[in-house]
Amino acid sequence: MDTKAFKRTLQHSENYNRKGFGHQAEVTTQLQSEYQSSLIQEIRDRNYVLERGDVTIRLAQAFGFCWGVERAVAMAYETRQHFPTERIWITNEIIHNPSVNQRMQEMQIGFIPVAAGKKDFSVVETGDVVILPAFGASVQEMQILHDQGCKIVDTTCPWVSKVWNTVEKHKKVAYTSIIHGKYKHEETVATSSFAGKYLIVLNLQEAQYVADYILHGGDRAEFLQKFAKACSAGFDPDQDLERVGIANQTTMLKGETEKIGKLFERTMMQKYGTTELNQHFQSFNTICDATQERQDAMLELVEQNVDLMVVIGGFNSSNTAQLQQIAAEKKIPSYHIDCVERIKSATTIEHRQLNGEIAIAQNWLPNGKIIVGVTSGASTPDKVVEDVIGKIFALKALVPVL
Repeated sequence: MDTKAFKRTLQHSENYNRKGFGHQAEVTTQLQSEYQSSLIQEIRDRNYVLERGDVTIRLAQAFGFCWGVERAVAMAYETRQHFPTERIWITNEIIHNPSVNQRMQEMQIGFIPVAAGKKDFSVVETGDVVILPAFGASVQEMQILHDQGCKIVDTTCPWVSKVWNTVEKHKKVAYTSIIHGKYKHEETVATSSFAGKYLIVLNLQEAQYVADYILHGGDRAEFLQKFAKACSAGFDPDQDLERVGIANQTTMLKGETEKIGKLFERTMMQKYGTTELNQHFQSFNTICDATQERQDAMLELVEQNVDLMVVIGGFNSSNTAQLQQIAAEKKIPSYHIDCVERIKSATTIEHRQLNGEIAIAQNWLPNGKIIVGVTSGASTPDKVVEDVIGKIFALKALVPVL
């Protein structure tokens, strides 16, 4: 498929909208009442530090809703207001936050059902309204919806669209896109659908494996088995790694994406020489500003004197997991939770570990005076952060002085 031509056709369709419907003022008021927090604003006004009793909260100086997420949620609210009686669907979670997605369901916005690991678009009828979420949808999904005659509301973050444009550039000159990301993540699925040949690497370790193969060759069967779910159809590592371009899932760790880019630049320089580098390697800056700002703020926060870190965001939120990884690398006790209900008591908390497993931690809240670092992923409303901080204050107030 000529994905670029299809996108042009889609964007010129009368059934396509990515600018909203003119209800911004009403929706802004509604979003402020549902998601913003006076407590969080107070902490901002106090230079991101608030002390109550034995608890000092240190809040990261960049956290929570990013512009792209806020835009996507606002467009979903606008869509419901503009189409009060039509059936409305979302191809996936609007963002990776359980409370916001629950709110979508309360607004009678349905999620495309998934059966045996595949989305079932048979529920969508001509004239239905379908929202594409902040991290986008695959070009194949867009074509299904376009052919069905749906009204499409595209809330894809412009930073994600920028990555799509990058892999389109790779495809135009027959470069393989090496995408730093998680092959199952909806954003990476969408990005790879716009690529020609592609290979998805999760981390620097996998990137090093690929670089070693480029330089020295290796076991082709082992390579294809290792990346069986993370490469384009018919991928041949002996042919398709001669010319490569770098792209990324926007929520990955900035530093790791940069290291992967530098690794492949060195690798192609070593194999083909400095003068031929531009014929074998391309790199464009596709690191999301908001992701970078939140990671930079977290890097500053972990350098301060904190006893523990609470990281708030959806359990399937990649950018939230990356924030917790920063705390883990500093050996700071950290707890990734998606809502206040995960805090069971002053002694017990349910949290997501870096390996993805949900665990129960005991004695997580130390006795006496404590300093708690707090941050949240780009899909987390301030109101959720307020609930968590309020719960910590309340629990510490209940702990008897020994």
